[in-house]
Amino acid sequence: MNLDDTIVAIATPPGRGGIGVVRLAGPEARQIALPMLRLKHALDPGHAVFAELIDPNDALDTRIDEVVVTHFAKPHSYTTDDIIEISAHGSPVVLRHIVEIALARGARLAEPGEFTMRAFLNGRIDLTQAEAVRDLIDSQTLYQAKVAAQQLAGALSRRLQPIKQDLVKLIATLEAGVDFAEDDVSVLPAGQILQLIAAVSLPLEQLASTFAYGKLVHEGLTLAIVGRPNVGKSSLFNCLVERERAIVTATPGTTRDLVSETVAIGGIPVKLVDTAGIRRALDEAESIGIRKSKEALADADLVLVVVDASQSRAQDDAELLQHVVGRPAIVVENKCDLVPTHVEADALVRPAEPRSAGAVRTSAITGAGIPELRQEILRYVGGDGSAQYEAGFLTNLRHQNLVRESLAGLAAASAAVNNRIPHEMLLLDLYNALRPLDEITGATTTDDILNLIFSTFCIGK
Repeated sequence: MNLDDTIVAIATPPGRGGIGVVRLAGPEARQIALPMLRLKHALDPGHAVFAELIDPNDALDTRIDEVVVTHFAKPHSYTTDDIIEISAHGSPVVLRHIVEIALARGARLAEPGEFTMRAFLNGRIDLTQAEAVRDLIDSQTLYQAKVAAQQLAGALSRRLQPIKQDLVKLIATLEAGVDFAEDDVSVLPAGQILQLIAAVSLPLEQLASTFAYGKLVHEGLTLAIVGRPNVGKSSLFNCLVERERAIVTATPGTTRDLVSETVAIGGIPVKLVDTAGIRRALDEAESIGIRKSKEALADADLVLVVVDASQSRAQDDAELLQHVVGRPAIVVENKCDLVPTHVEADALVRPAEPRSAGAVRTSAITGAGIPELRQEILRYVGGDGSAQYEAGFLTNLRHQNLVRESLAGLAAASAAVNNRIPHEMLLLDLYNALRPLDEITGATTTDDILNLIFSTFCIGK
């Protein structure tokens, strides 16, 4: 990728809007932009200037639009290049015309993610921060945006930095012992080397353990609502969605197909799936719906098993509860508003509950227990995570694999020490542990990996 040319792209989403932004970045950005602008004031770095957009090829200099132009001077810009941003009215025709003029004057159309890649290649941000830009754009909840903003501010890099420093210090010490043994430079004893390796491994293990939560924050989870017909699954679904999304009737078996909706619970995107009631099918359509329900149950990260709190448990309830034993599941005793006040909850016949299940009593009609159900779902996710995102954690599978690769190198190094392997060979394992940490931040990343990462960005970012 040529970093010396000037690139241009529309930086706002496709379609019509009040404002649309065209961004130019590179050494010729100012020279390319000025002929298409009739400025009201001089173009000063860091200041927005009102201007008229004109066609430089039109002898009459006919005004096309009124725009606001901002100049970010090198190196104080997103990419560290000279950047010109033209904010016009959000007409696709006008925005395309600005791009066409820039292309005709020597600019090149930007590749997906090329502005952010330039920021990385020019040293303004590291690779974890570049990936956080994409996560921030893709965020579906405010909490996801906060997490991405923390990563963009370097939270993960700051957490990795002392770990890398300790590892590099150990490598340097052992290298000195190998290279200058004849100068009586002391070589660390085996016990001390093992302690230093463990001091690096422990925080890496702690970081690796954050991926289970980070993956949920980044990707969300799927929650299937299952149960026999007429226990209130669709009503419960509507309560969690907070609108009438699924059809609800008093007739058992109303839901024949899967109905899904994504909501935010504690800032985590949760895909709710309402399913057909599971029982012996009465017709072919219901049979297909039940099959889909069982598939949704198998694919879900978390299952809500809904039972009727006002009735004794049926055989279908017992079979379903046994089916989710060992899986993340929450038993929801719905219709608790229909339970007579003189009947004790324990008086109802209850088969063995799944050990992994929590139990929540709700009423989809009155709303009782719905906040508690949300809290129980959030408990499975791992809490609100407010203390975690500030410290930086893993939300990216690439990062998780590299941390695990580093830990494998450290484990091999420990084994080498215990087996009294010469330090020259031990250093190979330590370098194998350091290399993946460099790949996380982009210190030693191949072009193929960079192209794969930035190809997922939108054009103009």
